[in-house]
Amino acid sequence: MSRRCELTGVNRQIGHKVSHSNIKTKREFKPNLVDVTLASDALGRNFKFRITAAALRSVDHRGGLDQFLLKADESELSDRAAKVRRELKKKLSEAAAA
Repeated sequence: MSRRCELTGVNRQIGHKVSHSNIKTKREFKPNLVDVTLASDALGRNFKFRITAAALRSVDHRGGLDQFLLKADESELSDRAAKVRRELKKKLSEAAAA
């Protein structure tokens, strides 16, 4: 399983561990990933995502999964999240046309 947020695209970062004697050793900084189930109001379904804790706060701040996905850039989303976004846009456009 990849160490990447499905909604924001946050990935692991590479850096140095610096000792007291200033010796630099390679290390990685992993994102704080959590497995969550988010509900889509428009689609009436639940979706399981592996996202960062910061992304979870962003979803709550924007008012839910639907609003987050509509504002999100599709290049940052995972394939599954992008598919949900396309379904959501299709459903909302059908509702607006009716």
